[in-house]
Amino acid sequence: MKGKKVLIANRGEIAVRIIQACKEMGLKTVLVYSEADQDSMGVRLADEAVCIGLPAASESYLNIPKIIDAAKRTGADAIHPGYGFLAENAALPEACEQNGITFIGPKADVMRQLGDKISARALAKKANVPMAEGSEGLANIDDVKREVAKAGFPVIFKAAAGGGGRGMRIVREESELKSAFDMASNEAQAAFGDPRLFVESYIENARHVEVQVIGDNFGHVVHVGMRDCSPQRRHQKVVEEAPPYHLSEALGNRILESAVALTSSIGYSGAGTAEFLVDKDRDAFYFMEVNTRIQVEHPVSEEISGIDLIKEMIRVGFGAELSFTQQDISFQGAAIECRITAEDPKDDFFPSPGIIENFVVPTGDHVRVDTHCYTGYEVSPYYDSMICKLITTGETREAAIDNMKMALKSFIIEGIETNIPFLQFLMEQPEFVAGDIDIKWIENSVLPKFL
Repeated sequence: MKGKKVLIANRGEIAVRIIQACKEMGLKTVLVYSEADQDSMGVRLADEAVCIGLPAASESYLNIPKIIDAAKRTGADAIHPGYGFLAENAALPEACEQNGITFIGPKADVMRQLGDKISARALAKKANVPMAEGSEGLANIDDVKREVAKAGFPVIFKAAAGGGGRGMRIVREESELKSAFDMASNEAQAAFGDPRLFVESYIENARHVEVQVIGDNFGHVVHVGMRDCSPQRRHQKVVEEAPPYHLSEALGNRILESAVALTSSIGYSGAGTAEFLVDKDRDAFYFMEVNTRIQVEHPVSEEISGIDLIKEMIRVGFGAELSFTQQDISFQGAAIECRITAEDPKDDFFPSPGIIENFVVPTGDHVRVDTHCYTGYEVSPYYDSMICKLITTGETREAAIDNMKMALKSFIIEGIETNIPFLQFLMEQPEFVAGDIDIKWIENSVLPKFL
């Protein structure tokens, strides 16, 4: 495999995860960091570390010229973007190509086509992937009314250029259309610099099911199974698991086939995730989007497949073929991931930055903790509040849940507030244990009882 040194253009636990993978592959690492992260675990673990600016992401982690300059000064062969920040910004792979640096991820044109939700819908339609009734793009409120007349209520506005719940509005009656359209468009402009929206039928009682795919530059694309990410709060995932529960084999196969067909049709390389809504009331699913990067929840796919997705991304990025075929992949047991954050669930999940006075992680054969934190580490107010990912496994889903309950109980984090009490409460809910939930379950059922 060509390449000797990888620059990680990210921070937190994903930076640590990539550094560890590189070390196991015999590759040197460079970590770029902001002034706020000078005491991070990643800085300690990387072979080299380069400070690229002030704490504000725009002055550091989002500054492409500074990242490229750091790569050139340290002689890095490649850049891994992790997730968040520049991971889905086509300008980064373009800058890499212009400077003779390998980008570990999909090509810029693929990223751009799939990153634009309207373009992605067109690609999905061409690949015969099921989609909810909706538009190809909206210009004004008159266009909205025509589309809604075809789709019927309820509908949902979504931003063409982004996700994460920003630029998103559910509308249940015509009197709300104009105000919802204006608010969604303004929010999309503020968040993504692009006011374009599209509208589609809103699926009630939906589950969020996604497919992990990975491809190389030789035309091979395979899936590494499905994940269920239905427990969400404000469109943000809280708990993920693999494989999905209560999903028929026939429906699951159709979802997997759709994900591979779509990503194969555009020559996808690297790791990515095709996301779908599954209608709980009918045997149907609908395309949402493709995230052109590794996902926060990738560990649950690794745990049931035995595949190290980060290492495979790096191999593919350096020009190798996939080291396995679809027939080589098999799945064993179940895995659950909880996102542990520095937030106070009793105060509307308000961020709780500060110094961690005691940090003791659970251990065991069925426990995995991906983190960048340690006793004495200061959680910064500048970035995402996630401080670790707790993953448990079991031969069955029930066993994985039991292991998660024990792991949460033994996890010690002192000095800051965390969402561990909320996660413990969630794990005890009979609806979760039975798998009888949807993407609105936390907001409609769990939070009212917890608060």
